[in-house]
Amino acid sequence: MTNDLKVPVVHPAGEQLTVESAVEGPVTAETFAGRVHLEWEPAASVTTMGQLAFFIEYLKQAGLFDGFVAGCPLHLTSPNAPSKRDVLGTVLLSVLSGHWRYAHITALRGDGVNAPLLGMRKVVSEDAVRRALGKIPEDAGVAWLREQLEYCTRPLLSEPWILDTDSTVKPLYGHQEAAEVGYNPTKRGRPSHVYHSYLMAELRLVLEVEVASGREHTSKHAAPGLWSLLDRLGPSQAPTLLRGDNDWGHEAVMCEAERRRLAHLFKLRLTAGVKRVLERAMQQTDWQDAGAGWQGKWGEVRLQGWGRQRRVVLLRRRLVAVMLTEQRSAAGQRLAGAPSAQLRLGFVELDARQDAWEYAVLVTSLEADLLTIAQLYRDRGDAENNFDELKNQWAGAASPPMT
Repeated sequence: MTNDLKVPVVHPAGEQLTVESAVEGPVTAETFAGRVHLEWEPAASVTTMGQLAFFIEYLKQAGLFDGFVAGCPLHLTSPNAPSKRDVLGTVLLSVLSGHWRYAHITALRGDGVNAPLLGMRKVVSEDAVRRALGKIPEDAGVAWLREQLEYCTRPLLSEPWILDTDSTVKPLYGHQEAAEVGYNPTKRGRPSHVYHSYLMAELRLVLEVEVASGREHTSKHAAPGLWSLLDRLGPSQAPTLLRGDNDWGHEAVMCEAERRRLAHLFKLRLTAGVKRVLERAMQQTDWQDAGAGWQGKWGEVRLQGWGRQRRVVLLRRRLVAVMLTEQRSAAGQRLAGAPSAQLRLGFVELDARQDAWEYAVLVTSLEADLLTIAQLYRDRGDAENNFDELKNQWAGAASPPMT
């Protein structure tokens, strides 16, 4: 096995150089095929899978791949059926190669090196993989994958941590189960799936993802999975804070979090009741610094449908060089019902001095100071970065998950 190893070096003046270097002598790796020796030849062609032997050594020494195969609830009885190890090994090699469709597995059929290193007899065809995975019972398959995922995250949950809830829409093409037209901001009218995700904040570890139809995009559909996850974790590994956007700031979710004595921090939709609270607060002067150009103050709100008053943080930020236009008809006349004293554009409003303000309202059970709570919610934006990287940066804009 050969590979051209290139080490990037940054020149003190900022100029980036490329230095070719070769490892002196062979390097050994313990694989499922035994000990192998790897040598680098600087003049040879570059292969993206040349260093996979070292990852295979890690899988063997940690017992991860053997455990992954042994726990899989796939049972094929035909004497002509491929082995379970060959099926799962083919999927692993395909994913590590950056593939996102079953048809791409064909590119691996000529790999006579990495398959034996994984203890496989051969790379199976895409049809064999598709048929084999289709024979895994759904409930048993979910439990198997969940066990593998929790093996990676459970050791970290004994420390204080924050659970972020978020969802993303994946447009679908072709015929797929539960592909329905629902909320789809980028491809309107296109059938989609919704991924409800529960993330460990800051570390960007995914605790669980539920795939729902395009119509099941709200927190009402995601909440049962969230509570089920927390029940499995138990009190000893529960998060110190549950954090979500304005889709989660409603009575049912907050009541359940409070029943579990789980601190929460959500954003509220700017409904008529919330706007009335903001209008009263704008006449007051006791606004405090909330960081990042925001001002904030405490308040209490009991919206329609709520069982009691809850503590909220009112936030505002003055916008610079914002142009707001009146609502006018095609003939240039003001539309009926259009505001005359205040012009509204989303979450932006004008005060009596014609200054533009952006508003946000957070509801929380935390007892921390205002600046801390405002910063905690700003940190929630990192959850959005997970989806951005998976969709657009790591996999590429045209590289959806394997379908």
